[in-house]
Amino acid sequence: MPIANEESLITYPTDFPIKVMGRKEGRFAHGVLTIVRKHAPDFDAATMELRPSRQGTYLSVTCTIRATSREQLDALYKDLCDHPSVVMVL
Repeated sequence: MPIANEESLITYPTDFPIKVMGRKEGRFAHGVLTIVRKHAPDFDAATMELRPSRQGTYLSVTCTIRATSREQLDALYKDLCDHPSVVMVL
């Protein structure tokens, strides 16, 4: 059951960090950026934070977007989770 904005603990609009972890493959970060920009067109790619795992197998990508609604975040999380290289979205 969806939560109405009135019931959310988040007050919109707000800056909202999203951390995406996945296999370190050629275009993983670009794929994440494409999905993020679909839902937050004003996102500045220069603010993306990339951090490889110790063994270099995985990559963590953090994007802080200007979230405008719960529906926006839900759709963004769904699309990120559907990406084949994504292991986890926080």
